[in-house]
Amino acid sequence: MKPIGYWLNRTDQALTASMDAALADFGLTRLGWQVLNAVKDDPRATDSAVRTALAANADTAALDSAVASVLAGGWVTRPRPEGLALTDDGRARLAEVARRVDAFRERSTAGITREEYVTAVTVLERMTRNLTGPRDGAAARP
Repeated sequence: MKPIGYWLNRTDQALTASMDAALADFGLTRLGWQVLNAVKDDPRATDSAVRTALAANADTAALDSAVASVLAGGWVTRPRPEGLALTDDGRARLAEVARRVDAFRERSTAGITREEYVTAVTVLERMTRNLTGPRDGAAARP
């Protein structure tokens, strides 16, 4: 059996490649789609807010490139300096993209029960917290 790190990396690569392919018709990538959702979900979205929200997904250069791409594609506009907002066209196209993403999610979870999915996510979340949270007794150490 391969270790969890192997499968985490392979799964992320497979998710990205498959989602990039599913969204190519829209001129989007997985990261571009994530940027659009970050902007959609935050009425006061800014470049720095997007970078913060998606810091675990990509580095600053990749995020800045994805923001530039959705701006150039007419998905997003700048209502104020550093501000980001979906355009009306971007909002309409994002609704179309949602159908493609739903199909992608169905394909990616085929043969996986809801319980298995929840267990997998819960375990990964716990592992992440184990490795990134404070250690027991850390404050007491010199």
